[in-house]
Amino acid sequence: MASSTEVLDGGWGWAIVGASFMAQLLAYGSPQSVGVLYPEWLHAFQEGKGMTAWVGSLVAGVGLIASPVCSACVDNFGARPVTIFSGVMVAGGLMLSAFAPNVQFLIFSYGIVVGLGCGLVYAATLTITCQYFDKRRGLALGIVTTGTSVGAFIYASAQNELIVLFGLDGCLLIIGAVALNLMACAGFMRPLNMPRYYLKQKAALERNTEEQLFDKPPLDDLKITAGSTSTTPEKTLMVKELLITIDAKDSAVQTEKKKKGSFLAGLAIMKIINKKQQAYSKYMHSMYEILQNQAMVAFCIAIFLFSLGAFPPVLFIEDVAQSQGLIEEVSVIPLVSIGAIATCVGKLALGMLVDLRWINGIYLYTFTMFAGGVALLLIPVTKTYLGLQILCVVLGFFSGNWSLTSYITTKIVGLDRLTQAHGILMFFGGFGIMLGPPVVGWFFDWTQSYDLAFYFSGGCVELGAVILFVLNLPCWNRKHSESDRPDVQYTTNCDKVASVA
Repeated sequence: MASSTEVLDGGWGWAIVGASFMAQLLAYGSPQSVGVLYPEWLHAFQEGKGMTAWVGSLVAGVGLIASPVCSACVDNFGARPVTIFSGVMVAGGLMLSAFAPNVQFLIFSYGIVVGLGCGLVYAATLTITCQYFDKRRGLALGIVTTGTSVGAFIYASAQNELIVLFGLDGCLLIIGAVALNLMACAGFMRPLNMPRYYLKQKAALERNTEEQLFDKPPLDDLKITAGSTSTTPEKTLMVKELLITIDAKDSAVQTEKKKKGSFLAGLAIMKIINKKQQAYSKYMHSMYEILQNQAMVAFCIAIFLFSLGAFPPVLFIEDVAQSQGLIEEVSVIPLVSIGAIATCVGKLALGMLVDLRWINGIYLYTFTMFAGGVALLLIPVTKTYLGLQILCVVLGFFSGNWSLTSYITTKIVGLDRLTQAHGILMFFGGFGIMLGPPVVGWFFDWTQSYDLAFYFSGGCVELGAVILFVLNLPCWNRKHSESDRPDVQYTTNCDKVASVA
């Protein structure tokens, strides 16, 4: 295999980018356009909007909350096996949802199973892309992450047509079958760095070999008669292979030795446990120090409130248009598709804008929250379908601020703690996404109108913008290093930038 310096920023890396883009498109296409399916589930199961909304909120939030577990799976087993397994989860969850007898089953099959599969795809694609790129890593990750928005645009229209032609169950079966192509995408993900699982297996094999080299092997196994030209099958083996092979007799001898040294083995185990406890203690202390940072706490609160308020339109906007009589059925280009394309443009535009030295990333994020909150507050007073389309464009564009989270996190805590801090942010964001749609649905069940629900959503987003702005004012006398633009060098540790975008 070629060395890492020969394959960075080009070559097979662009095949990785293409495969990762398609993987995110296939995995996130249906979950990101779940708003098209939501009215169909309401009609099919006749449940309350709050209960049905759990399906869409879980499929988006479970993967974020479980991101540390997903990253650990990729770190230990590699991107290719994880992507293959996630393909089975996403496709199986979608197909299983076609046979859902009630909303509770749908919450498990679509919300949890598909959501976890998407989380695994997200971690695998970003990690493998990060390994293959250095100087062009930002561009590569930007291309990969736009797969979610492009998938939402395509799947929103496709699911609408499939429902008309084959019904809701047929639609889920077809998109589940299409999701099996995630396994094909995994085939391109040739590992550049061997995962820890294989390294541990290799180290164990080498350690066993070294131990047996110091033991005198039986003479019968190694004795070859001088001048003899014929050998038995056992004699054709190399000496090293004979030493690695452990028969029943050697196993019994080693077991007897282990019994004699059981006390020393116990001490070694206690030493390992002590080291693990120290490592976990350091990790928890580092998390505590991160949450002691006022700017970081403000950003976590802002992420939670923005996710709580800005995600529900993705799920409810089609039902809003139909319940207000603005359109009888979903249009050829649904509102979800319009918002998805606007989000794609917003990710790229805001990502380029924050690179300008004279722009403060935190204040830019605050502005996007404020503008998105205004769009949410205007949804209840909009009485035309064209007006909803315009608000979807505005809200979708400023929802592209998700691409700013890694930059702002690095600015607050530094590159060394980016992985831990970003994991905390993902937890708050996932928690907000999980709660947002059910809360909005409960508001509708209570008032039989979306007006109060979207006033609540817009108010949450505006509150988050105010908190983030006030707690980051210069008058708080924060350290000078926190207000300077970080000199980020993405050169070595891929794990610390795998959460970008």
